[in-house]
Amino acid sequence: MPSNETASLCLDDQLCFGLYAASRAVTALYRVVLDDLGLTYPQYLVMLALWEEDERLVKELGTVLNLDSGTLSPLLKRLEKAGLIRRDRQADDERSVRVSLTEDGARLRDRASGIPKIIGDAMGLDAAGLARTRVELDRLTESVNAYRQAYVPAG
Repeated sequence: MPSNETASLCLDDQLCFGLYAASRAVTALYRVVLDDLGLTYPQYLVMLALWEEDERLVKELGTVLNLDSGTLSPLLKRLEKAGLIRRDRQADDERSVRVSLTEDGARLRDRASGIPKIIGDAMGLDAAGLARTRVELDRLTESVNAYRQAYVPAG
């Protein structure tokens, strides 16, 4: 049995490993569920953001999804090629691109409507449990990001 000084270095004691394993399991389930829609998990996240609020600037999508433009741009290109979104440069600012749903993209929402229940059922959580877990994950993310910002020296 490890001493208290080394107990924190046991794999089973690591919260990060639990988060990593859970994330991989959930993402693998999404992969199977989303295959019928022809979407990858990151593409699904973009579609969720647009179903929530259509016609967003690329910069805004990046902020909402916590993705940099180098990651987001290829996702948007593939979604546009699939006919689910449209990208339009703004007339008043050529650097600014507005993303909007096409009719097919908007209709896909109906086909995706059962996904949250599938994921919730797979997690064994009711609506209240999902809400509590989401609140805790948001709190954890905010805390770690704030700590990282304070911990990492500017430079």
